Amino acid sequence: MTIAKEKRNLALAGALIGIIAVVLVLLGNPKNMGFCIACFIRDIAGGLKLHTAAPVKYIRPEIIGLILGSFVISVGTKEFNARGGSSPMLRFSIGFMVMIGCLAFLGCPFRMVLRLSAGDLNALIGLLGFAAGIGVGSFFLSKGFSLGRTRSQAPLEGSAISIVNIILLILAIAAPTLFAVSESGPGSMHAAVGISLAAGLAVGILAQRTRMCMAGGFRDLYLLKDGTLICGFIALFVFALAMNLITGNFKLGFVGQPVAHNAHIWNFLGMFVCGLGCCMLGGCPLRQLILAGEGNSDSAITVLGLLTGAAFSHNFGLAGAAGAVADGGGVKPAGKIAVIACIVILLCIACIKTFAKKED
Repeated sequence: MTIAKEKRNLALAGALIGIIAVVLVLLGNPKNMGFCIACFIRDIAGGLKLHTAAPVKYIRPEIIGLILGSFVISVGTKEFNARGGSSPMLRFSIGFMVMIGCLAFLGCPFRMVLRLSAGDLNALIGLLGFAAGIGVGSFFLSKGFSLGRTRSQAPLEGSAISIVNIILLILAIAAPTLFAVSESGPGSMHAAVGISLAAGLAVGILAQRTRMCMAGGFRDLYLLKDGTLICGFIALFVFALAMNLITGNFKLGFVGQPVAHNAHIWNFLGMFVCGLGCCMLGGCPLRQLILAGEGNSDSAITVLGLLTGAAFSHNFGLAGAAGAVADGGGVKPAGKIAVIACIVILLCIACIKTFAKKED
């Protein structure tokens, strides 16, 4: 595929995803949250009763759709490839820390772009932190950082996370009372199950076919001076911005933004953790879901790390609180300590895996 064709496909996919995200908001999803991998995995953790935060509990069909969309299209195109074994516990731990960073900011890189397209300038601070984190991660990559080689695995190993999500979907539809559901707050706001699932499937297919990844986009820009992967998110931003302007969902400013806070230092540092961790993992949370659907068990382990990190963040008060800092919003002391600890631990892992003698 030529670079021009790849850019065109990414731009088209980004435009469609941006439109889908805003339409999901119009149909019931929380504002500025048509899609958010971190927030939706957090909601699933609550739906599975892994945390006790009442406002954020719901089995989000979008996440299930993302994985299954990638799985179906990769099988259909013969791109499904069961593989893994590359530092699984480190990947779990890094995914755990990425989620802590995302929930301090209140969103993943995907939602960061959507928040920015709706006028939330706190997301611009987050974007600067994310870009800085990718910059530091790219430095380590340029010096030889690696989590090791993946190896071929049995097809069942690569399919396991997709099978689990099929079972989860069936149970969520056939026996919804098994799961917790928020009566108020973001978890209570959602589009119809069929629409959410269809949206997830569509975005999963588009992301799988185009390799869309915001972390990869910045990494390639830094290391290769190649902006191809960024094209998708630029198009996503432009079309989501247009949709928000048309529908009246655009509000420019730092204060009064939906499910956001204006603690600037912690917005920056939270997304710094996300950017650094994603660079070390080789992809943003969206990309990890897509790779998991393609048969990558390392990414599946990372997704489990994200899920566990979400539960831990809310059980121990690490997640950011929505609202202006003057009104009690922002990140609590425990969350601030956790973010700083994540930065230190990630840098230690990066140094060890870059400069220590390699056996693999």
